[in-house]
Amino acid sequence: MTRFPIFPLPGAILYPRLQLPLHIFEPRYRAMVGDSLVRDRRIGVIQPQRPQDGAPLYTIGCLGKIGDVEATEDGRYNIILDGEARFRVLRELEVTTPFRQVEAELLIDNESQALAPIERASFEREARRFADAQGYSVDWEQVSRLDDFSLINGVSQIAPFDIAAKQALLEANDISERCELLVQLMQFFGRRVDGDDDGVTLQ
Repeated sequence: MTRFPIFPLPGAILYPRLQLPLHIFEPRYRAMVGDSLVRDRRIGVIQPQRPQDGAPLYTIGCLGKIGDVEATEDGRYNIILDGEARFRVLRELEVTTPFRQVEAELLIDNESQALAPIERASFEREARRFADAQGYSVDWEQVSRLDDFSLINGVSQIAPFDIAAKQALLEANDISERCELLVQLMQFFGRRVDGDDDGVTLQ
């Protein structure tokens, strides 16, 4: 078990080995970053279940370590969080700090896990179809050189899905399960876009 401050941010997802740039301007989160910088530089990124202040948290988030940091003259921060490990919240702590803190267990993902060739091929085929439908420009040669862990987590982090879908991807037990869910979501979202259905949601 470990204890750390959390940044409950709707729509923000971080994965191990990936990065998340953040602009910190609220006083409570400026205090959180300042406190983290003099401790171990670690902050948990997790989604609240509702966008209201103090809302209950989802159970799974990702612990990040502050890498690059820029402090502005007016006390704000621009930081880059480097993803270290997913975590499961055990309990939220009663604290006197302006920012929330949790006690959590770290989840160790198998970063060397590989997809079956048919899984990788199916994913890349669906990703090309989805990117074309969305009008995205993708360097597919560079994509083909990514290992499975970086590829699936990277797409999961930036995919234009709603909060519930992003959380489901983060909670997937392994790369194979996350890949399968990602393909399903791209197919679903792609069909809705093809149908010109406004207000697409995956909730």
